[in-house]
Amino acid sequence: MRIDHIHFYVEDALVWRDWFAYHLGFQSVTTYNNSSHTWTETVTSGSINFVFSSPLLPTSPVATFLSQHPPGVADVAFVVENIEATMTLAQANGAKILQPIQQSQHGDNYYKWGKISAWGSLIHTLIETSSSISKHGQNSLKANSIHPYSIFHAIDHVVLNVEAGNLESVVAWYEKIFHLQPQQRFNIQTERSALHSQVLVSPQGNVQFPINQPTTANSQIQEFLNVNRGAGVQHIALRTSNIIQAIAQFRYKGVSFLTVPQTYYSQLKQRPGFSLSPEELQAIAQQEILVDWHAETPQALLLQIFTRHIFGQPTFFLELIERRFQAAGFGEGNFQALFAAMEAEQIQRGSL
Repeated sequence: MRIDHIHFYVEDALVWRDWFAYHLGFQSVTTYNNSSHTWTETVTSGSINFVFSSPLLPTSPVATFLSQHPPGVADVAFVVENIEATMTLAQANGAKILQPIQQSQHGDNYYKWGKISAWGSLIHTLIETSSSISKHGQNSLKANSIHPYSIFHAIDHVVLNVEAGNLESVVAWYEKIFHLQPQQRFNIQTERSALHSQVLVSPQGNVQFPINQPTTANSQIQEFLNVNRGAGVQHIALRTSNIIQAIAQFRYKGVSFLTVPQTYYSQLKQRPGFSLSPEELQAIAQQEILVDWHAETPQALLLQIFTRHIFGQPTFFLELIERRFQAAGFGEGNFQALFAAMEAEQIQRGSL
């Protein structure tokens, strides 16, 4: 199991295709599934495929989505080993079949796809293919779309926010249908707000899927749910091999990130296992990147940074992440600093 593509429903697909290409270095891919009511564009970076659709007519399903939610993720598409079995499990566990299984063949390669409802308005397109380059619907992502100089090479994880009290049910649903396995569980609390989070991981480790629920009425998770008008994907983490260089480039291009106080970096030096050189610490502090590690494996560094909300409302944002020496986890040592930065944004918006 792996993520094939993420499908965003937005007001102008061309604008967001160009935004990801200019600001984040994605490459545009020719798409073939535009219809009379919906316009679609695709961008790629490494193995990441982002699809953007916008309505041309009120009859577009994108128009329906945007009448109920702000722009954001509508569909997380998974490649599965047996689409028939997955669809059967999904239907048995309450999912609606939004598109029955379709199939086609190109040369020696076959592909099948269908769509199911997930939590809230989220959809999962399911794909089974004999080719390493999957094809879904009438949209074919060409092999040569993977650019050798892509800044990002993979989706690290996708985070879903759900309403208070639903976490256990959502976790059980994904366990049953996709056989995702519970890993870390976090209970995060600051002076102002709190949340619970459960990380799910596919058996092969290709999909990491943290799920959050709020535990206070004013947490940033609850703010997301209020503005999004229900459950949805809060952020996607994109993996890069040189985050310092990438963030410097993105800042030059005008990407806006959460602010990290410089006191964070003086405190960082006091943590057991600190091993950054003065030059690298200075570069990291200049770009306001968060750093985490475990004391027993200090060389396995996790570096991460978070954009501000990209669609204008306090819903969806991106995380950029570098894992050195196969660093695991999600930056648990940075949770307090991260939530302080997010709460500072909430205070500016007047929601906290």
